[in-house]
Amino acid sequence: MVGYENGFLPRQDPLAKLPYRFYALENLLQNMPIHLPDGREGLLANGQLGDAVKRDLPQFDVSDITDQRLLSALFGDYTFLASSYLLEPCDIMYREKKDYGLGREILPKNIAIPLNIVANKLNAFPFMEYARSHSLYNYQRIDPTKPIVYPNLKLVRAFAGTAPERGFILVHVSMVARSGNLIKCTMETLEAAQEKDRVKFNNALKNLIDTMNSINQEMETMWERSNSEDYLKFRTFIMGSKNQPMFPNGVIYEGVSEKPLFYRGESGATDSMIPCMDNLLQITSKLPNNPLTEVLKDFRKYRPANHKEFLDFVQRRAEEVNVRGFAIQVSLYLANMDQIRAFRHRHWNFTKEYVIKNSKHPVATGGSPIVTWLPNQLGTILDQMNKIGQTIDYNKLTPENKIIIDEIINKVDAQERVLKREVKFLKEQFGSSQDRVVI
Repeated sequence: MVGYENGFLPRQDPLAKLPYRFYALENLLQNMPIHLPDGREGLLANGQLGDAVKRDLPQFDVSDITDQRLLSALFGDYTFLASSYLLEPCDIMYREKKDYGLGREILPKNIAIPLNIVANKLNAFPFMEYARSHSLYNYQRIDPTKPIVYPNLKLVRAFAGTAPERGFILVHVSMVARSGNLIKCTMETLEAAQEKDRVKFNNALKNLIDTMNSINQEMETMWERSNSEDYLKFRTFIMGSKNQPMFPNGVIYEGVSEKPLFYRGESGATDSMIPCMDNLLQITSKLPNNPLTEVLKDFRKYRPANHKEFLDFVQRRAEEVNVRGFAIQVSLYLANMDQIRAFRHRHWNFTKEYVIKNSKHPVATGGSPIVTWLPNQLGTILDQMNKIGQTIDYNKLTPENKIIIDEIINKVDAQERVLKREVKFLKEQFGSSQDRVVI
């Protein structure tokens, strides 16, 4: 559920351990990571997971389960296992040759059938939904009396079992833990715009800036909590099967579909925080009409159903009450856009440092072109900020606000120029692969 307390996180903490009924699945997942907590090597370390799945995992009947918390845990665990099983050969080859090779083309029925049943119960896609099954459902609060922030979190499942992997996932969780106030401010902004209450509207926008700033500051801790040099050691397992060279023929779900299926892997595009801001500030409608934007729309299908319903409501309601029109002369609107810019710019910096610097793989984990995908969205917000900046009446600004607005616009101008140069240079490095967009 989406709410003021939990934000875009589940209302209840995810299960840290499956019931005894699923002991074989729990045991397999605990022994799966490359590095186990006690220092031993796990099944993925030497390519032993595939045999263990065939030998030790029964085909569980999950058709009777209705408990949402257990369904969520099983969904996360089965997608986790599906990712590991299908991409295990790719991980082994990458460690040896820095090339991914081919993944397994058949997901065995002891994973595929229960995963498909659980996914249908949750109205979800039965494949590598990392942003959902890992960041949302892959943590446990150490002290339930304290807020859900990074120091109070523990990782439930792992691929590599390393500190950088733990940091990568839990920083995301800690960011989303701040989304409750974002939702509250979103609703207050919509209500104020409907009521034409300028004071209430401005207060909502101020609180929205503070909330987004706290999310951005938590995002910044990624640099210290997840070493960029170690990211590629677990990145393999968050790849999808759609537009990935490791799965040229897709994946057959044994006992579910004889036709090969293609699903996207992990992507920040399945997160709900920035899309919420885009919809509230009516930026979504300003995205360019191109294949990259169509891919962004495709990612919407991978969000939890109630997230999608809420985001659709925000977009529709913002247009009805005309948030952009009511705010257009208010510098607070531009300052909120600047928080979106900061988020997307930081994401782009992560991609350059964590991925592009260390790999020539042409597509991101979600199947989008690695060089042009994020700049499509970042470039949009920069362009819109420039246009909004031109509409501001400086005569109505305080001296302090004039300085703030000038700083924002100057930053946008410089960043826009740099981004165009970066994309041009990187497209030359990666070649024609960046023009291939699969929707």
